[in-house]
Amino acid sequence: MDIEMIAAAAARAKGEVLRTPLLTSPFLDEIAGRRVFVKAECLQHTGSFKFRGAWSAVSALDPATRARGVIAFSSGNHAQGVALAARRHDAPAVIVMPADAPALKIANTRALGGEVVLYDRYSESREEIGERLAAERGLTLIRPYDEPQVIAGQGTMGLEIAEQAAEMGVRAADVLVCCGGGGLSAGTALALEGSSLRVRTAEPEAFDDMARSLATGTPVGNAPATSICDAIVTPEPGRLTFPILQRLAGPGLAISDDEALRAMALAFQRLKIVVEPGGAVALAAALFRRDRIEGDAVICVASGGNVDAAMFARALTTLDG
Repeated sequence: MDIEMIAAAAARAKGEVLRTPLLTSPFLDEIAGRRVFVKAECLQHTGSFKFRGAWSAVSALDPATRARGVIAFSSGNHAQGVALAARRHDAPAVIVMPADAPALKIANTRALGGEVVLYDRYSESREEIGERLAAERGLTLIRPYDEPQVIAGQGTMGLEIAEQAAEMGVRAADVLVCCGGGGLSAGTALALEGSSLRVRTAEPEAFDDMARSLATGTPVGNAPATSICDAIVTPEPGRLTFPILQRLAGPGLAISDDEALRAMALAFQRLKIVVEPGGAVALAAALFRRDRIEGDAVICVASGGNVDAAMFARALTTLDG
């Protein structure tokens, strides 16, 4: 993995991947105690940064391999990204999704042309199911984060952040990235390597395996738990992503589910964007972990906006408190 792969992914993404805006609000600045810049990847195709990695991986396949089809496992955002990228290449896509994934994400994946295979995340292994179906049908497995071309595609967001930060006069800042397996964090860190912008991971408190792994220097997993941040609930750091973040990232941050809900509401109220719980943890860290951040500016990624109406309504009730 290197900057050349990310640059190549960016070249293939032209005309397909959106250059999402870097948003600001003086009200958020006041809460955070510094300037806050929000990279609105919730406005990306399929409502998530995941389309970047999916397009990179699908577009990098040779035509014959791509024509046989692809398979992915995901709680929803990677699923939608792969389904759309495959459809735009006229290739079939099979998506393995947990049965308790948000209904909106399952419905959207099917609407984008993906064949959805549901499984029980508590008793079955999505990796085993995905690898078995790939072997049976001759499909190419596109992993959600431990995949070089996916990491390269996510890194295209980092290139945009560097350009936009320079345009807005931000010369040094922590870049807070919502983190599950670490594909977006690792790709962004590689894209920003050598600059004065430093990636830091943001996770739910019950699933802060990356933060704890970075602190100890050894990959550690999560104990059984639940979180509303379904998009970034993973059992342990990625095999490819952890060494990249160990080398390039600063200390990780963790926030509560309630803080994620509050950040969702503030993003809607002050930035006029819709963010899902897992996509709001970086903004929550910027707002509610201000004493853990240095400098007069912070950049945070709103990584996805695929949220059910009931969950979004729950978030908005926090504005009454």
